[in-house]
Amino acid sequence: MPYRAPISDYELLFRHVVGFDQIAATEKFSEASEDVVGAILTEAGKLCQEVMAPLQRPGDLEPARLENGVLRTSPGYAEGWKAIADGGWVGMSGDPEYGGMGLPMTLTTAVNEMMSAACLSLQLAPLMTQGQIEALEHHASDELKSLYLPKMMAGDWAGTMNLTEPQAGSDVGALSSKAEANGDGTYAVSGQKIFISWGDNDFTENVCHLVLARLPDGVPGTKGISLFLVPKYLPDENGNPGVTNDLKVVSLEHKMGLHGSPTCVMQYDGAKGWLVGKEHGGMAAMFTMMNNARLGVGGQGVGAAEGAYQHALAYALERKQGRTPSGTIIDHADVRRMLMSMRADTFAARAIMLANAAAIDMATATDDAEWNARAALLTPICKAFGTETGMRVSETGVQVHGGMGFIEETGAAQYYRDVRVTAIYEGTNGIQAMDLVARKMMDGGEAASRLLDEIEDHAEQARASLPDLAGPVWEATESLREATEWIVAQSDMNARFAGAVPYLHSFARVLGAHYHLKAALAEPNGPRFKLARYYINALLPEYAGLLAQTQNGAEDIYALSAEELAV
Repeated sequence: MPYRAPISDYELLFRHVVGFDQIAATEKFSEASEDVVGAILTEAGKLCQEVMAPLQRPGDLEPARLENGVLRTSPGYAEGWKAIADGGWVGMSGDPEYGGMGLPMTLTTAVNEMMSAACLSLQLAPLMTQGQIEALEHHASDELKSLYLPKMMAGDWAGTMNLTEPQAGSDVGALSSKAEANGDGTYAVSGQKIFISWGDNDFTENVCHLVLARLPDGVPGTKGISLFLVPKYLPDENGNPGVTNDLKVVSLEHKMGLHGSPTCVMQYDGAKGWLVGKEHGGMAAMFTMMNNARLGVGGQGVGAAEGAYQHALAYALERKQGRTPSGTIIDHADVRRMLMSMRADTFAARAIMLANAAAIDMATATDDAEWNARAALLTPICKAFGTETGMRVSETGVQVHGGMGFIEETGAAQYYRDVRVTAIYEGTNGIQAMDLVARKMMDGGEAASRLLDEIEDHAEQARASLPDLAGPVWEATESLREATEWIVAQSDMNARFAGAVPYLHSFARVLGAHYHLKAALAEPNGPRFKLARYYINALLPEYAGLLAQTQNGAEDIYALSAEELAV
């Protein structure tokens, strides 16, 4: 079964679950009518099915390579990028003043998820560029915006993000890259960066790097870091790529997956760059890009889950094994259990992702503090649960294939290998959970409480028509509220951190049930009602065990000393 874009899921989620009508009712996004949204989803679906999906295996089998300092991308990737760029998909949510479509992030997120399902390695290239576009829109000077944004939104130039160094991973403040003023408004940037996704390519005219570095008077830690725009080719007086800048790709990483996406070690030797944002304000500017990327990476997980599910379903429909009514393995109870769990979790993760994007759109359109808080609260949940779902579903997809899942020719293992890194980059999932119980609870849990109020109110209203589903959702939400109050009451941050991961997953479980319930109400006699019933009866109950872990404190996880752990 070739990849099929799940457009009906998006349309139902937009209409009945995440409140896209609110977004379209704002002045900023008034052009995002139902007809426009439908046309965009259809065209994006065709691109993913006809252009990107056929590139999934070639990129895995013939990875990007470095030949005499020149990066060569996988077969067909140049044509794939051109199709993405020509369709205007890179600048979907970009400012129309610079050539973007100005469309809601909710719609861009749906398109990015489809691209991830079709070919995750290639999708990472426009995602990185979109993140840089947003950072420049918010923090760059008008001069930089005018020069770079139109070319990036058109897909003529690509963008990257350069944070990590050999000694500075999650601890970004430990970086050693330096920048010195050249005296003409530019800076000389020096240092080495690692794990740079799409650090170079052979299909765009230029590659523009956002690089974190420290000025001579920058204090230690994150407060002394500045952000610089460092292009591969220096623009000439006409804004076209000119002489080569003093930077290069030193090597490419040999990775578990994402073979078609070159992960580069970058070397900067006094490369000319331009300050983005204020001096020593680099982290604030970079977080704009990182938060965009965290939503996008959550979507990558959902996309990988969708691709893996469709791959496993196609196999189950064809594989003959054992005595079943159809003669194929799809009628075996355990295979049905796996497929139902895969589909139900993918739907839940997709709904959380789109709700996160919708909150971002409403915050953008209204500048309302509560929408900003909602978007901030959902971001770590979206990123962590989306990527965990991608890993879990793709791993289950291998199991559905049985022994053939362990054979690379079937393509089942690629989904797992490709998606595995999404739980690590753009802030590990453990860091997302710590962010949720710490930074996102600095308001005393008010943003979380407002969301839980909404879920309980909706469950109360749903009792009249779907009592068997609404009751468990209300009960789970109340238990989650009690755990949230426990977390907020903990002055010892380590007690919060010890239970942060199970807390995030319990929150995601409840959110998933809420969105499934909404879908069931929209189609009370249809497939989505049946899927919601499975999720609420079979998967939601996990919240109880997760919340028990959440409130267990830190004593038990530190019970063994470092020496005893080695015994």
